[in-house]
Amino acid sequence: MRICVLPGDGIGPEIVAEAVRVLRALGLSLEFAEAPVGGAAYRALGHPLPESTLELARQSDAILFGAVGDFNLDTLPRELRPEQAILGLRKAFNLFANFRPALVYPELVHASTLKPEVVAGLDILIIRELTGDIYFGQPRGIRTLENGVREGFDTMRYSEPEIERVAHVAFQAARKRNKRLCSVDKANVLDTMQLWREVVIAVGKEYPDVELSHMYVDNAAMQLLKNPKQFDVIVTGNMFGDILSDEASMLTGSIGLLPSASLNEKNFGLYEPIHGSAPDIAGKGIANPLATILSAAMLLRFSGGLNAAAEQIETAVKRVLAQGYRTGDIAEPGLRTVGTREMGDAVLAAL
Repeated sequence: MRICVLPGDGIGPEIVAEAVRVLRALGLSLEFAEAPVGGAAYRALGHPLPESTLELARQSDAILFGAVGDFNLDTLPRELRPEQAILGLRKAFNLFANFRPALVYPELVHASTLKPEVVAGLDILIIRELTGDIYFGQPRGIRTLENGVREGFDTMRYSEPEIERVAHVAFQAARKRNKRLCSVDKANVLDTMQLWREVVIAVGKEYPDVELSHMYVDNAAMQLLKNPKQFDVIVTGNMFGDILSDEASMLTGSIGLLPSASLNEKNFGLYEPIHGSAPDIAGKGIANPLATILSAAMLLRFSGGLNAAAEQIETAVKRVLAQGYRTGDIAEPGLRTVGTREMGDAVLAAL
């Protein structure tokens, strides 16, 4: 299995290095090839997603991604900013389905800002459509009106096939869990979301064993804080999914714990932690690598079909947390606070 390693910016190289160490320790037949992406690629090659990086990804079976973002490059034209790399990869490989699990480990119940009884046992999966919606819709831009006032505009668009394919993914995921799917939209206001709801209902008729419910996005945001354990699988559009999945991540106590997978119809995927490049702590060796390590487990499961190996990694992470190892973002009095490398060492020892 060929893995394209794209560490990126900020803490990306540090956390990806630990995930690669864990993958190598499993003794599988894996090949790794690394390339620059994001701000690092712009500085080296003049573009956040160089053709050479894209070609390496095309020759691979999966992408292990760190993070992109460099505030020193925020004044560049939009098409050259580091963040455009991730959008370019989604588009190039048609990575339309984003899996974001939010799991509360028993040892970290008190790390959440919500009451322990609200989050204890939480295990939800948010599936976000990733290649449509307002992030990609045309027309878009900033224009000057006749009265000289500037106006910004973006277009929300979804076609039936785009909604159908992510709905099938969500129903199939729900079948493997507790057979409950909540579709989140804003059908009471937006025509795009009215179509979304109609199509999801139609697809749902093919999955009579899955209980389908619907919720407006503003209510869903509230319910995630009020009673998050009512959810099993959530499916929603690109913009709403972006917001809700980040909200859900904080139910777990730290954004540094959550992995993600972005897949196309052939199970080629890009695997990354959901947090950003965190330039303020880059190079200090204190970033939490667990989200990236867990992303590597998702890589083995979804793109490699290696469920046993994925479970080994996930079990090792659970064991390390049970043993009291903590990075700074989840530090607790009386427990051992460690750095990035030490946390990687602990996971390797648990393996």
